[in-house]
Amino acid sequence: MDKKKLELFKKRLETRQHELRRTVSRTEQDGRSTDEDSAQDIADRAASSYNKEFLFHQSNNDRQLLQMVENALERVREGTFGECISCGKEINPKRLEAVPWTRYCIECQEKLEQGILEETSR
Repeated sequence: MDKKKLELFKKRLETRQHELRRTVSRTEQDGRSTDEDSAQDIADRAASSYNKEFLFHQSNNDRQLLQMVENALERVREGTFGECISCGKEINPKRLEAVPWTRYCIECQEKLEQGILEETSR
């Protein structure tokens, strides 16, 4: 991958990283403020509990995506960005455009989804 294209991906990933950090922080704060609400009746407590659970799942998903973005930035620094972490082949540029934090080429991603390939932590 040429340096110009790599730099564009790096900037997109850094922008997404900052957005996700803000979102995770805001969601955590919202979850804490939900705790502070002292709901009186059972319906209010149920709604508060549901809201807290929803915020927890949203925050968890955002954290997982943030980790994937940070791993992609690490691959940029190492010089392995754009290579499948399973087979080492180059990931299709259109796939990277759509999901710049992807770790797998389309073939390995399909194998992963079918349970043929084990997911690596990287």
